[in-house]
Amino acid sequence: MLKTLWLRLGAFLGKLLLWLVALGLLAWALSSAWYVWQHRGPVSAQELIPDGEAAMTQDVIQTAVRIVDQHRESTRYLRDAHAKAHGCVKAEVQVLAELPSELRQGVFSEPGKTWQATMRLSNGNAYPQFDSIRDARGMAIKLLDVPGKQLLTDQPGRGEQDFVMFSHPNFFVSDVAEYRQNVAAQADGKKIMAFFPGWDPRSWQVRHLFIALATLTPAPPSPTQTTYFSVSPYKFGEANAKFRVMPDPENCPVYSLAEQNRNLPNFLRSALNQQLSTDRVPACFVLQIQRQDANKYMPIEDTSIEWKESDVPFETVARINVPAQDFDTPALNLQCDNQSFNPWFGIEAHRPIGGINRLRKAVYEAVSDYRHARNGGQ
Repeated sequence: MLKTLWLRLGAFLGKLLLWLVALGLLAWALSSAWYVWQHRGPVSAQELIPDGEAAMTQDVIQTAVRIVDQHRESTRYLRDAHAKAHGCVKAEVQVLAELPSELRQGVFSEPGKTWQATMRLSNGNAYPQFDSIRDARGMAIKLLDVPGKQLLTDQPGRGEQDFVMFSHPNFFVSDVAEYRQNVAAQADGKKIMAFFPGWDPRSWQVRHLFIALATLTPAPPSPTQTTYFSVSPYKFGEANAKFRVMPDPENCPVYSLAEQNRNLPNFLRSALNQQLSTDRVPACFVLQIQRQDANKYMPIEDTSIEWKESDVPFETVARINVPAQDFDTPALNLQCDNQSFNPWFGIEAHRPIGGINRLRKAVYEAVSDYRHARNGGQ
């Protein structure tokens, strides 16, 4: 009798498990269909500024300053993100010689033009940590001696065009409201609660949590072997576009980087130094743009949405050469630490657009001013 009872219980549990699997698959199918229904084109090609964004931006600034205070070193105030640099290096950005006329916009308007530039390579975390820890990786490029009216009217003589990117195609927040809630939770040491702000499941941001987890990847062999994305959109002449920088080894000498000791805290800086300074081998990249097709689901105001390459492919507009050089000296590292990169350092043809970029303008300025003032004006 006991055997019969166990057999019946086993059969019941087996059927229950099958039902649970079936219900799970049905829920997944329904949620996928709902997601596809909600995330379909067409979308607006214009910015749509929500009510209350200015007030939310001020809240973010206060939180960002709090993070800078939390993460300060004994003698220096660090950035509120991408605090740890692997190095700032000199680079040359050359516009393609045979660039199609519709891609000749802004700093890419003169085919064959070579811009002198500074490139900063970094980890994404707000506090310096071992390179072996999962993290996003960042690249910022500053073109120098750029003519034309600058976007920031209080800095008309800056003459720069910055491109700020990191190693994932989309962001783990959609807009300023979500960013405010997310960064406040992180500043309070409640990282997981950044995606679960309340008991109501409708407020849970599970998809964004998965994006954040996907962003935190193992370290690459070198900062020169990573693809970087602008994540947020910009003007590209009359069009809207996102940027991407990819390694371009075909246009550089063949090079195999020696395996680095990943137990060392700064092995990515060591890898960059090995290639550029010790082995004297340049690094090469391509700079590409992806233009918005408003008939596809390529929104401006939601940075959590990846613009699918299957909808609109990237187009190469320039090649980047990082020549062999010595960059890892105390003086150059201090200069690197004091260097500011901001997507709003630039010209109207590449004006940042969308809520996260509007937020960046205010936060970058406030945090940079705060940090430099407390670092003795440096």
